[in-house]
Amino acid sequence: MNSDYLVWFGYVASAIIALSMTMNSIVKFRWINLVGALSFATYGFLINAIPVTFLNGFIALVDIYYLSKIYSKKEHFETLEVRSDNKFLIRFLKFHDKEIQKFFPGFSYKPEMNTISFFVLRNMNVAGIFLAHRENNDTLKVGLDYVVPEYRDFKNGHYIYHRLRNKFIKQGLKKVVIPVYSKKYAAYLKKMGFKKVGENLFEKRLIAN
Repeated sequence: MNSDYLVWFGYVASAIIALSMTMNSIVKFRWINLVGALSFATYGFLINAIPVTFLNGFIALVDIYYLSKIYSKKEHFETLEVRSDNKFLIRFLKFHDKEIQKFFPGFSYKPEMNTISFFVLRNMNVAGIFLAHRENNDTLKVGLDYVVPEYRDFKNGHYIYHRLRNKFIKQGLKKVVIPVYSKKYAAYLKKMGFKKVGENLFEKRLIAN
């Protein structure tokens, strides 16, 4: 490989590792760090720097080990329903407001709109908050589905939109709709099985037509 390309390859590998250090989510950190370590190991091999290859190969193995533990780990999920005027709920929203605005621009808490309000607990740790209300009797309109950075591995979403599906159906709900104004959140909803049905609206049917 041309020496100039090798230099740039090394820069890119370094940048990927540096990027991984900025991740709040441990899952994102492990995945990005894995890519960086593999890239740097390849770079070390190409320039015949065996210590660099072995060190980053070892780091890659460590990332793979912890990722396998994360994805195979059994966690206990449950919901903790709260009243719309719950003091901890209000404090939680205020504390996380800056981060919430990234995914729900313009979000403003309206207690009177919450007919369904609960925290998502993972092993008794607060992992996220879900606020919604019923529309047209059979539709659940979500106002906020926020997950704290440490738990952004899609498990919260699978728990709410898959494992709680029968619970929603028993309440007479047939579909879930969510107004979306963030590309990142739209990508997340697509992974959860939602479909875009309007300019800024995503929908997931709980009961097939």
